[in-house]
Amino acid sequence: MNDRTSIPEFFTGRDIFITGGSGFLGKALIEKLLRSCSNLNRIYVLIRGKKGKTAEARLKEMFNSEFFNKVREKNDLLINKVTAIDGDVMLPGLGISASNVQMLKNVSIVIHSAASVKFDDPLKEAILMNARGTLETLKLAEGFPNIKAFVHISTTYSNPDKHVVEEELYPAKVDWRTAIKLAENYSTEMLNIFNLKYSEFQPNTYTFTKGLAEQIANDYKQKLPVFIYRPSIVVSSIEEPVPGWIDNFNGPVGMFVASGIGILRTAHGDPDVCLDYMPVDIAVKGLIVAVYKKCLENHSPEELIVYNCSTATVRPVSTGDVIEMAKVLIKDNPMEQTFWVPGGGITRYKYWYYLRFMTLHVLFAILADTILRISNNKPFFLKLQRKIYAANNALHYFNITQWSFQNDKFYEMDKFIMPCDKKEFAFEHYTNIDIHEFFKNALVGAKYWLLKMPLKSSKWAKIKFRILTVVNFSIQLTIGIIILRMGVLYVYRNYFTTNST
Repeated sequence: MNDRTSIPEFFTGRDIFITGGSGFLGKALIEKLLRSCSNLNRIYVLIRGKKGKTAEARLKEMFNSEFFNKVREKNDLLINKVTAIDGDVMLPGLGISASNVQMLKNVSIVIHSAASVKFDDPLKEAILMNARGTLETLKLAEGFPNIKAFVHISTTYSNPDKHVVEEELYPAKVDWRTAIKLAENYSTEMLNIFNLKYSEFQPNTYTFTKGLAEQIANDYKQKLPVFIYRPSIVVSSIEEPVPGWIDNFNGPVGMFVASGIGILRTAHGDPDVCLDYMPVDIAVKGLIVAVYKKCLENHSPEELIVYNCSTATVRPVSTGDVIEMAKVLIKDNPMEQTFWVPGGGITRYKYWYYLRFMTLHVLFAILADTILRISNNKPFFLKLQRKIYAANNALHYFNITQWSFQNDKFYEMDKFIMPCDKKEFAFEHYTNIDIHEFFKNALVGAKYWLLKMPLKSSKWAKIKFRILTVVNFSIQLTIGIIILRMGVLYVYRNYFTTNST
């Protein structure tokens, strides 16, 4: 082991090509590579021009974030090592110009992270993005003479029909070539008609097309040094570059925020189900080590390495626990824009959920929107509740299904790390994290990075929260007294009156 090169030395002078670099995991990966492997030669990031902004402008905007402060503190010039490649995963050849393809010739590591993570994407768009996009990236990498590793970033939920998911590839459900041809030749409406039947009734187009992409990667294992890296639900950072960093509302953070501002009162699912949450900095460290290990070890072209980047088997936390934790943490650090105090919970019973949703969500939204209209403000609560309802429906299958993601190979990688690299890249010791502290930092991070609120609640936010708590208690007490009174009157009229007669 002592004769082996260290991880920073391994990346020295290398060119890396990343798709999905502007996404959550991609940003964290770029930041970690620049900060801990700063002698690399260049990182090329595939970025699509969007909303009138060029790829270069979007990259510059990304680097303006405080998230890259530690990189700038180390060396302001490090961000100059990142080059935007104008392209689009949805296009043949990724939409990359011939001159830019030539620029990529010295790339030795490809990390394919780009994907649509929307559960409600039409089948056509999901296939073109997640399946054909993977194929086009593999075909591009075939032209790199110095290629040493091609990482396909998948998901532990790519085989949702398997409740115990091993670190292996599962048989294909449909032929990926046929799927791509269908997406290329038939309309969105036509594919939507037989979506469920064709995808064998998978919960959404995301899991189905990510499974297709794994089959494509497998078919290229004899042409390229491919391996599959499957993170679970990627959430806020534990430590790097700062605790609690996040850039989306996915997973438990979305529940935290919705519960914290008082608009999430009920959800349909099993409160005892433990979803698998993977902190983004652990996912990134594991990914870098996996690339390093792949390049230093000799594997048979017939062997496809798969890593389940998961934690639930080590640090399980149920959905019910997350919601209850949110209620406690919000009291200590309330949101600046709280509409009501946190309350409610998750229920297994469908009709009880519908009743609670209609009373606690819809009626509240109608009342709030009426007040907004009277005060000449634009109503938005009912529209927001429609989105919450749609999100709950999309997540329902995941909220009632318990998976076990086997992750022995993933955690075995930690033993492959040399002592000199432990400080920067080890991740196994994070299995002993304090869950309460982690979610506390996640809440603070969501407030700061997503809602642009101060890290600590203002005095007014705390006063408002206390007022709402008193009002909420008063309403509940009043309703309780009314129900009790009605009950007493009912008993009196139907029992005492009858006996006296």
